[in-house]
Amino acid sequence: MSYQALYRKYRSQRFDEMVGQEVVATTLKNAITSNQISHAYLFSGPRGTGKTSAAKIFAKAINCPNQVDGEPCNVCEICTAVTNGSLEDVIELDAASNNGVDEIREIRDKSTYAPSRATYKVYIIDEVHMLTTGAFNALLKTLEEPTENVVFVLATTEIQKIPATILSRVQRFAFRAITSVDIARHLTDVLTAENVSYDAAAVELIANAADGGMRDALSTLDQALSFAQDGLTLDVALLVTGAISSQALDAYITAISEQKVEEALTQLDTIFADGKNMIRFTEDLMSHFRDMLMQPASESEPASGASLDVSKAQIFTWIDIATETLQTLKQTTQEKIAADVMTMRLSETVIQDSTDYSAVIADLQAQVAALTSKLESGEFQTTQAAQSALPEKTSKKAVSKSGSYFSKDFVFKALSEATNEARTAIQNAWEEVINSFDSGFGKSMLQNTSAVAASERFVVVTFKSEFTAQKAMQNQDLQVQFGNFMSNIVHFAPEIIALTNDDWLAVRTEYAQSHKKTGSDEMKKPAEPATNDAVDAAQALFGDAVEVIED
Repeated sequence: MSYQALYRKYRSQRFDEMVGQEVVATTLKNAITSNQISHAYLFSGPRGTGKTSAAKIFAKAINCPNQVDGEPCNVCEICTAVTNGSLEDVIELDAASNNGVDEIREIRDKSTYAPSRATYKVYIIDEVHMLTTGAFNALLKTLEEPTENVVFVLATTEIQKIPATILSRVQRFAFRAITSVDIARHLTDVLTAENVSYDAAAVELIANAADGGMRDALSTLDQALSFAQDGLTLDVALLVTGAISSQALDAYITAISEQKVEEALTQLDTIFADGKNMIRFTEDLMSHFRDMLMQPASESEPASGASLDVSKAQIFTWIDIATETLQTLKQTTQEKIAADVMTMRLSETVIQDSTDYSAVIADLQAQVAALTSKLESGEFQTTQAAQSALPEKTSKKAVSKSGSYFSKDFVFKALSEATNEARTAIQNAWEEVINSFDSGFGKSMLQNTSAVAASERFVVVTFKSEFTAQKAMQNQDLQVQFGNFMSNIVHFAPEIIALTNDDWLAVRTEYAQSHKKTGSDEMKKPAEPATNDAVDAAQALFGDAVEVIED
């Protein structure tokens, strides 16, 4: 005899053998024992949860001459014929390939004939939501005027597609997704019956990967056993499910928690090179984050994951980013790029809980007080002394970064062209532009960014990290697509100048001081009329926050 797939070999033959559907099984058995057989039933629920198996068990039970407590005997001629599909009074129809009016009319015509061998003639229509509108209308006529001793069992994975007129004429049974615990228990029974040794972790992995479907679990187990030589091992289970090992996830999470972007991207490259699906990777990553949250720890205490400690607030932030990325991955063909961007974002948003914020705040308050005192006394000048009063990080940033990933002179030139009108137009169109990216990469890259200054030729965009800003500047496809979208929406196509938030504050301050000094020098010239260059520049940089007072 040829090999029989496990999902067929271990298909439920009695209601008591159905896994995870106790409520449905009990209700159907009670209907059989009390002889309250309806003319039409609708079984709905996820794939692989036992809908068709239940329909066949039901067809056997209502026709079995030896049924006891609603269960078929499975040894009589009727039960045997239903099991092997040879009983002409039990007709199975796949609506996916027989969805027309003619097929349903044929059923309607033949249903008027009495059953030849069984007590009830049973029609099992699988994937009934695939029927055409005309076919549903033809079926409705049959359900409105049912023939005696004819039972219809309809099965579907998409109950929302069934017309209300059909739903109102059937008894509905909702099959729920089977829990991983129940699936794992059943797989263990199958492996024991097959006399195969197994690793409990491998069984659990396959059960989790089945997503509530027993048929999927048995099919995956079948595939795993075809690879296995010395029993079912975790490595084989990882191979056939495409799941990511805990060690790989731990290494990845460790890298992002330490903000080692390049190392995290290397880990991701290794996972991708092993043929792992990025959607599955992101789902496994979210499950890993959830497991970290479930560890016993208060909100103020760190939750341990792998060999590191991170706060629950950090994990919540990571889950939000992974959730957004999962939606993007399902819409794009550039899965690896979207996963790369997710990795950058996860690394950027690490919360540094060890920072002494009270000291930082106190230092900033002291600096503000000093600047306020100078301003009120009229001593505030654009001098080296005033510059040194600025926060150390701001005063040094432009100098240290200039000439590395951006040119300060180029940014100054762009700011000299900036206008408040251009900036406002781009800000109003910002969300629409981001949503215009079909690939998901541009959308991921530009999320959580801001357009802070603009002209018709340039737009300064702030990013959270230098790494992402560099990637944005280097990506020519991003620049081209951005320009095209802007051209369609605001009718001009600016080029992106990418800066970090800190670099933007430093460059803006230095440019404003330089512009103010130049303006002051020009005002000392009696022959030259006063201009409003300083006002224009301030409005372009700060927008509506600038108030112009004429004196």
